[in-house]
Amino acid sequence: MTFVRTAFVFPGQGSQRAGMLDAVPENDALERLLDAAEALSGLELRTIARLGQAEELADTRVAQPLLYLTDWAWAVALLESQVVPELLAGHSLGELAALAIGGVVSVEAGLELVIERSKLMATTAASAPGTMAAVLGVSADVIADTLATVDQVWVANDNSPSQVVISGSHEGVEAATLRLLDVGARRVVPLNVAGPFHSPMMEPARAAFAEILVETEFKNATIPVLQNTDPSPATDGQAIRERLTGQITAPVRWTETMQALVADGPTVVVEAGPGSVLKGLVRNYESLSAVSVEESGIERVVEEVS
Repeated sequence: MTFVRTAFVFPGQGSQRAGMLDAVPENDALERLLDAAEALSGLELRTIARLGQAEELADTRVAQPLLYLTDWAWAVALLESQVVPELLAGHSLGELAALAIGGVVSVEAGLELVIERSKLMATTAASAPGTMAAVLGVSADVIADTLATVDQVWVANDNSPSQVVISGSHEGVEAATLRLLDVGARRVVPLNVAGPFHSPMMEPARAAFAEILVETEFKNATIPVLQNTDPSPATDGQAIRERLTGQITAPVRWTETMQALVADGPTVVVEAGPGSVLKGLVRNYESLSAVSVEESGIERVVEEVS
């Protein structure tokens, strides 16, 4: 009999949508955390989560705390149903939810980090405007060679062999889009984001967030975490803190994260959070299967991992 591992993956910005909290199983702690999130952010997050328009939900100060809490609450529901992962990974903001579930930071401390992270990123994006776009149908090597000829644009997310996200100034992304289409990209899709995330333009936010991380207690993980800046399994709290320090400006190495799961043998990848974006990226790997807890429900996930 082949041993099949289970990994939880947590989506980040881009997966937010109106009503994303509605399907989450009832959780008294979630209500308390939402109260804290509204107090810390000064925003009516419950109302925005329920009724917000796409532009309002794209505000990083809104999207980050709502996604963090939604990801965390779905993972808690899975754990309560005896679905226990052997590995954790989160895409960008989702990494903070992975650290909370892995016991590296408390859920409360993680929420405080997320709120501060979102404010710093919003402030930096306002002073250094930019955008992001998904490049489809051309290799990462071709994208890297093309970006080397354009100013103020970088690879932000290496999501899969057929999808890479670029980030930078509006002018840089526009110029890169035209050149990438010329060299064979099938499509270049603008993303509804509030700034040039995961690029050197976010350096002020990274530097300020690094100072906050130093003051936050990081414990050793109870479940190994694959991080965006280094997708090798980590449990040492200090190493995890150091890897997280550079995440705001560094690219999300999601292709390598999936390859790390492949290296561990057959794995069921459970997307714990709203939507099924990360589930869709798993189709590139034969030894991985994927299920979205929001899409399929707790019972189906239990069946998949049994």
